[in-house]
Amino acid sequence: MAELLKVEDVNVYYGAIHAIKGVSFHVDEGEIVTLIGANGAGKSTTLKTVSGLLRSRTGSIAFAGRRIDGVSAHRLVERGLAQVPEGRRVFLQMTVEENLEMGAYTQPAANTAASLARVYEQFPRLRERRRQVAGTLSGGEQQMLAMGRALMSKPRLLMLDEPSMGLAPILVEQIFRIIRDLHRAGTTILLVEQNAQMALSVADRAYVLETGKITLSGTGDELIHSDAVRKAYLGG
Repeated sequence: MAELLKVEDVNVYYGAIHAIKGVSFHVDEGEIVTLIGANGAGKSTTLKTVSGLLRSRTGSIAFAGRRIDGVSAHRLVERGLAQVPEGRRVFLQMTVEENLEMGAYTQPAANTAASLARVYEQFPRLRERRRQVAGTLSGGEQQMLAMGRALMSKPRLLMLDEPSMGLAPILVEQIFRIIRDLHRAGTTILLVEQNAQMALSVADRAYVLETGKITLSGTGDELIHSDAVRKAYLGG
């Protein structure tokens, strides 16, 4: 598989706090790669750095063979990289369909109808709610909307930041079924998730972040059976 994303020796600071310490990893086309770790480990900071919201003092980030560190976030969306942020952040006063249309701002207007049709096929619940104001949706429906909005930009890489946060277990199962379906349909996914069991169960490969450093890596199956991972993250 071709390498789609390559992160090398990234170091990110919040003032004097060294949040990300020499992180390197890659994502190949067609993979689900997950970053797991405790709260404050640096998972979301890593995603924000890849998506251009934060800057690394060192190293490089390449997407589809081109350097993207230093490129503004909206330009990265145009290149095919989309992020679903932690906490969903949908436009609460807009309808479902208006939210989805906002996700297509980098695409020709003539493509919007076809993109909407694809998203509604992937998320039938959104079709049912398309005229509903987003702020009246359930948490699970808002997560689906945030994912659908990102897919409207036709990303080559979809980055998901804590998609299960705040959801009931039955909705977590539903969101991860959708992640599997998107992967089977050909979407490459970089997943940040605190629910290590669910994240590793869908991942081709995974990295463990602890206090800003990658401490373990392997296939999802290898890490889900790792004694260190089971003890720290899986309650084993």
